[in-house]
Amino acid sequence: MRTYAGHSTAEASNELYRRNLAKGQTGLSVAFDLPTQTGYDPDHVLARGEVGRVGVPVAHLGDMRRLFRDIPLERMNTSMTINATAMWLLALLQVVAEEQGADIAALQGTTQNDIVKEYLSRGTHVFPPGPSLRLTTDLITYAVHRMPRWNPINICSYHLQEAGATPVQEIAYAMSTATAVLDAVFASGQVPEERRGEVVGRISFFVNAGVRFVEEMCKMRAFGRIWNTVTRERYGIQDPRHRRFRYGVQVNSLGLTEAQPENNVQRIVLEMLAVTLSKDARARAVQLPAWNEALGLPRPWDQQWSLRIQQVLAYESDLLEYDDIFAGSRVIEAKVAELTEAATAEMAHIEELGGVMAAVESGYLKSRLVASHARRRARIESGEEKIVGVNVHDTTEPSPLTADLDTAVMTVDPAGEARVLAGLERWRSGRDEQRARAALDTLRDAAAGTANLMAPTLECARAGVTTGEWAGALREVFGEFRAPTGVTSAPVAVAAEDAGPLAEVRRRVAATAAELGGGRLRLLVGKPGLDGHSNGAEQIAVRARDAGFEVVYQGIRLTPEQIVAAAVAEDVHCVGLSILSGSHSALVPDVLDRLRRAGAGDVPVVVGGIIPAADAKELRAAGVAAVFTPRDFGITGIVDRIVDEIRLANKLEV
Repeated sequence: MRTYAGHSTAEASNELYRRNLAKGQTGLSVAFDLPTQTGYDPDHVLARGEVGRVGVPVAHLGDMRRLFRDIPLERMNTSMTINATAMWLLALLQVVAEEQGADIAALQGTTQNDIVKEYLSRGTHVFPPGPSLRLTTDLITYAVHRMPRWNPINICSYHLQEAGATPVQEIAYAMSTATAVLDAVFASGQVPEERRGEVVGRISFFVNAGVRFVEEMCKMRAFGRIWNTVTRERYGIQDPRHRRFRYGVQVNSLGLTEAQPENNVQRIVLEMLAVTLSKDARARAVQLPAWNEALGLPRPWDQQWSLRIQQVLAYESDLLEYDDIFAGSRVIEAKVAELTEAATAEMAHIEELGGVMAAVESGYLKSRLVASHARRRARIESGEEKIVGVNVHDTTEPSPLTADLDTAVMTVDPAGEARVLAGLERWRSGRDEQRARAALDTLRDAAAGTANLMAPTLECARAGVTTGEWAGALREVFGEFRAPTGVTSAPVAVAAEDAGPLAEVRRRVAATAAELGGGRLRLLVGKPGLDGHSNGAEQIAVRARDAGFEVVYQGIRLTPEQIVAAAVAEDVHCVGLSILSGSHSALVPDVLDRLRRAGAGDVPVVVGGIIPAADAKELRAAGVAAVFTPRDFGITGIVDRIVDEIRLANKLEV
């Protein structure tokens, strides 16, 4: 039983962990902030406004020591949601455990370490696919030999569903990732033939469970069936214990609503039942989001509520007392067979494309996800897919839970970032600089060769190297990677019928362009900072394209300076910024100021994201033309509002 937690500073997160453990939580699930996840130190230009926002900043060994102070790692099961920098964070954890006197071979936990879904959905990738797969492989082989109870990779389909994946896509893409990883591990020659079963037996999965209860439960049964077949037939694993499909789950956050957020509680319960009710497909670990995640960062009380949901199910119900209650159901078996057949066919297609890494580089997987998500959004907007409180039954009594929105979520003290920066400076000034430089040189040399990178990474950790320095050394050797956006190749999701809403927006776009002197209206969609959750930005870009806009979208991870330079160079009519990490208060005013200094202060700026009401008010006062939150689910309506802002900015009649 877990909650996914971490924020502000290592000290604040340590206090939170110890409180949660005292409440009955049985494992830790560590959320790292975006600079840590993407390999930047807190003082990097891209880290501004992101430090401690969506997780805990860990910039060096000292931070990791404080994070786990008074928490015995040898007796803890610790899950770390970390991917591009997974090797680095595991090294820091190992060194802290050694300092605690722990037996490294006894450590239990998981490093997510699945880079494929980062290219497709979550956006914390750093290096190109080839070097990334090498880092994954080196970590796995190290763990097999030195940390046999550790799960060195968590194949993660969770974020694929968040990016719009269907159950078939979620299964197929995750399984294709798993085979790519295992193929690479076995091809590396670092694991003897007789220990292959141990490698397969330590592979775990992290999945999503949506509110479509029957379909989600059948998806999990199909997952287990396909994994059993793949491990037996492709890799010759005979021991059924090594072929067991081992998975943890966080239930769906995509379906949580800002409107009537109290309804999210019953959604979370239904989603949890989908991965617990069937004994033969039951999750080994469950973590639940909080009811108010669509509003902002949950408070400790909100996290406690999610933990109590699990405890009521485990201790008060009789759910865990019976064998699988769905065994023999013809309905369930038919759905499982359907999902298994379709997912297996998609896996075969990915194999024909050259495997999952080739399908990432070509943009095939990303374009399929963008298209799938666009179709889902279209179904919601048309009312075909009903969301209670959003597009049906949307009248409501005043809610005491959200009566004071400013206190309904947790806010991160902006002064925390300054404290982290000061601590980083003290750390650098107090370390053995010569040893740190030598460790980084050794890391670069190893990266340029073929040696396993875990040993030089451990020396970097012990020598006081920082997160940004470790990743920076590897960037010098491996380079960086900008993943395909999937926007240009996504098909039209909403037909512009002559009398439909999109047709009217298309007419207004064309008319406004004509009134401004011809050509097409140009919209820049920008993702400032390190927030890699690009689903919303991609959907706005696709719908604006279909409405007749010329869309400028360069993907994620841009500085305000880069966004403004692109806006000026492309002479855009509007700038749309998408930020879900909470860094809007720092980054949006910076964009506005730079536009004014570049002589483009009259270009309207609109902002979308998880933005509390008080912050939205401040952004509008700073000059933002419009603020959109998850409550604004109608994308065609948002595009129409963008046309309004362009007309207002150019003194045209609205």
